[in-house]
Amino acid sequence: MDLKLDPSRDDLPLMANTNHILVKHYVLDLNVDFESQIIEGSIVLFFESGNRFEKQSGSTKETCQSESSEACRFRMPEPCHSPGTDTRTFSPKTGYNDFAICVKGEKDTSGKDGNHDNPEQACGISSSTYCCDTGNHRNEEFLLVLDCCDLSVLKVEEVDVAAVPGIEKFTKSPKLTVVSEELRNQIVHELVTLPADRWREQLDYYAGCSQAPGCGDLLFDTDTWSLQIRKTGTQTATDFPHAIRIWYSTKPQGRSVTWTSDQSGRPCVYTIGSPINNRALFPCQEPPVAMSTWQATVRAAASFVVLMSGENSAKPTQLQEGCTSWHYYVTMPMPASTFTIAVGSWTEMKPELCSSKDLAAERSLSPSETDSRYVGICGHVEYPCRFQNLSATTQEIIPHRVFAPLCLQDACQETLLHLIPPCLSAAHSVLGTHPFSRLDILIVPANFPSLGMASPHIIFLSQSVLTGTSHLCGTRLCHEIAHAWFGLAIGARDWTEEWLSEGFATHLEDVFWAAAQQLAPHEAQEQQELKACLRWLRLQDEVRNSPQEMQVLRPNKEKTGHVSDSGSSVIKHGLNPEKVFMQVHYLKGYFLLRFLAQRLGDETYFAFLRKFVHTFHGQLILSQDFLQLLLENIPEEKRLGLSVENIFRDWLESSGIPQPLQRERQAGAECGLARQVSAEVEKWIRVNRRPRKRKRREAEEVFEKLLPDQLILLLEHLLEQKTLTARTLHSLEKTYHLPQQDAEVRHRWCELIVKHKYTKAYKDVERFLQEDQAMGVYLYGELMLGEDARQQQVARRCFELTKEQMDRSSAEVVAEMLL
Repeated sequence: MDLKLDPSRDDLPLMANTNHILVKHYVLDLNVDFESQIIEGSIVLFFESGNRFEKQSGSTKETCQSESSEACRFRMPEPCHSPGTDTRTFSPKTGYNDFAICVKGEKDTSGKDGNHDNPEQACGISSSTYCCDTGNHRNEEFLLVLDCCDLSVLKVEEVDVAAVPGIEKFTKSPKLTVVSEELRNQIVHELVTLPADRWREQLDYYAGCSQAPGCGDLLFDTDTWSLQIRKTGTQTATDFPHAIRIWYSTKPQGRSVTWTSDQSGRPCVYTIGSPINNRALFPCQEPPVAMSTWQATVRAAASFVVLMSGENSAKPTQLQEGCTSWHYYVTMPMPASTFTIAVGSWTEMKPELCSSKDLAAERSLSPSETDSRYVGICGHVEYPCRFQNLSATTQEIIPHRVFAPLCLQDACQETLLHLIPPCLSAAHSVLGTHPFSRLDILIVPANFPSLGMASPHIIFLSQSVLTGTSHLCGTRLCHEIAHAWFGLAIGARDWTEEWLSEGFATHLEDVFWAAAQQLAPHEAQEQQELKACLRWLRLQDEVRNSPQEMQVLRPNKEKTGHVSDSGSSVIKHGLNPEKVFMQVHYLKGYFLLRFLAQRLGDETYFAFLRKFVHTFHGQLILSQDFLQLLLENIPEEKRLGLSVENIFRDWLESSGIPQPLQRERQAGAECGLARQVSAEVEKWIRVNRRPRKRKRREAEEVFEKLLPDQLILLLEHLLEQKTLTARTLHSLEKTYHLPQQDAEVRHRWCELIVKHKYTKAYKDVERFLQEDQAMGVYLYGELMLGEDARQQQVARRCFELTKEQMDRSSAEVVAEMLL
C-alpha cells in the first residue's frame, strides 16, 4: 500500500502490522562508507507471534489494496551473485584512506522518491515478479509489513537458526535430525523468552543465529513507506519464519541520518531525530508498542569512532589494516525509534582532575551484577532491570564519557565536563534510580537542528550550549538527562502525546538544575519563577503565531492510542515542517505539571513522581495513566474539582492558553528577579530617551549585574520598544558583553540588531546564523520580513555558506523564506 501523502505537510504513517507479529530483537551488521555516503549490510529480525496477533489471515488484503488497479508485485531474488550468508564476510578494500570504509561502494544515484529500485540493478540480484491476486495469495498468505523508507533492499531470506551449534538445547530433541519451520520457530520462541538472568547467553545465541546460513529466499516488495515480505504458502503469523535476514543499503539522501562534516572539517554521519525516525536507517517496526532489544556490529575506517545506543562502552576491534569494528547491545526493550548512531572523528574529552570519590560513584554496573535484595516488583516485561538491583538504585552518578571534535576540547573542559556529575546526582536525588547504566555525551556538528537529543545511553548536545556561562549548558544537560526517565524508560504509547516526554523534561530541568547548583530553597524558587515568566511569554507568542490544530496536546482525544486491526496508524502532523520549530508541547506540558505540583505541594508531588516512575518504568503510557494515578494519590481536600476529564478539557484537548493558566498569570505578582529586570528596563528606556548632548550634572545610570535568564527577559522587554538608538544598542552590547553571552541571550540580541537595523553588529547575526543553526531559522524570517536590502543580503549570504551542511528540514524552510 502506497499512501499518497505529501511529505511536506501530512501525517506520518506507521505501517508495521504489529498486531499480528512483533520484533523482539534486532541484530545489525553494518559497514559505514564515507566515500559513497552509504551504510550497508544486513539486519536479522527475531519475531514473536501469539493468539492475539491471529486476527485474520487476510492481512495481505488490507496492506496490498491500493486506489489503482495495479497488482501488488513481489520480488524474489535468484541465486546469482547475491550477498553471502555470513554477514561478517565482505569484499576487502585496498588502499584505505581516512574517509573510507573497508568496502568501497559506488555513489548511490538511484531515484530519490520512495524505494522503487530496479531489482535488476541491485548488486546483481535478478528478480521475478509475483502478483498477490484476489483468488489465491491475497486471501491466503500472511504478509509481514515493516516500516521502511529511502532504503535499497537487496534480498530477504529466512535464517536457519537450527544450524547454530548447541541450539538443540532450545528444543525437546537432543539431536536435530529433521528440521522444519515449526522447529525453527520453536527455537526462536525459546530464545526470545529466556529469563532475564540469562541475558548474556541470549545475546550470544542471537549473534550465533544472525551468522547462520539462509534457508530460503522470501518474496518482498517496497513502496514509499514500507517493506512487505511473504513466504509462499504461509497463511498465518505463527507459521511465518520467526528469524529473517534483510540485506540492504541506505541512500545518501535518506532522511534518518545526515552525512556532514564536524567542526574540524572531518566527515561524520549521525541520526538526527528525523520525523520519519529510523526507517531510513534499517527496516523496522516503528510503532512504539514494538518494544525490542538490539545488538549491532558496525565497521568503519580506523580513524573513526562509532557511538551508539548501547549498555556497553564499546572499544574498537582491529580487523584488516585500516578498519575497525565496534559492537554495542541493549537488554532493555525499547521502541526502534530510540536507536541512535554517530560515526565520526570524535575525541574523548576527559576531565583534567578526577577524584577517587567520583570514580567510586561512577563504577559501572552491568546487568549481570544482580543483587539478591529486590527493591520491588516491576510491571514491565522481564529484562535485567536496574530498579531491582539495590547497588544500581543507590548509584548517584553513572559512568559517562564525553566526545567532541578536538577543536572543542577547551570549550568542553571549561563548560561541560564539570557539570555532568552534579547534574546526574541531582537527577538521582529527585527521581531515584537511573534507568540506564551509563551515558555518552556527544557534541554534534553545527547543523544539528536542536539544542539536544536524548537516546538510550547517549545524549547529543549542540555546540551552542558551550558558549557563554555554564547556565544554558547546565539546563539543557538537565533536560536531556530527564528524558532517561520520561521519553525513554517511560514512553508515550501514542506519539501525538509528546507532552508526556517534553513537558516532563522541561519541568524537571529546572528542578535538577537548582539541585545541581545546590541553591537554597528561596533561590531555587526565584529562578524557577523567572523561568516560568520567560516560558509564559514564549507560549503566548507561540499561540499567536501557530495553527490552532497544532496547539492541542491530545489531538486524537478519545481515539488516542487507537490503531487499525493490523496495528498500523498515523501520527497527526508528524511530517509537518512547522512542527519541528514549535514548543507548544514543551510549554503547555510544563505549565500543566507546574500547576499540579503547586496544587499538591512540591514534597507530595515529587514523592508521587518517584512512585509513578517505579510503577511505569519500562512501559508505554497514555495521559490518563499518569493523571489517574496522580489523582488517586491526592488527598481529597487538595483535589478541589480536579478530574481526568476536566484536565483533558482545560489543558490537553483545547488550543490556545489553558484557562487555569490564564487565571494564574493574571493574578500572580512578579517574582523578585523579574522585578529587578523591570527596574533595569526603565533605566534603559531613560537612556534611550536622552539627547546625544546632555547636561553634565545629569547622573549616569548604574546597571545591575543580571543572571542569564534575567538578560533574556531584559532583551525581551526591550524588543517591545518601538525604537532604540544606535547609541543605546552600543551601550547594551558593552554593558552586558552580549556577543560573549550564551546562545539564548545572543539570539535575543540578534533580534534587536535586526529590528533596529544596527549595522555595526551585523557580524554578530552572521556568526549566529552560521554557528547556532539550531536556533537561527527564525532570524532568517526576521531578516527577510523587513524588506531591507542589506539585511536580505546577509540572510542570502549566510544561507549560501551553510545550506549544503544545514539540516534538510531547516534548509527547506529557510529556502522558502528567501524566495
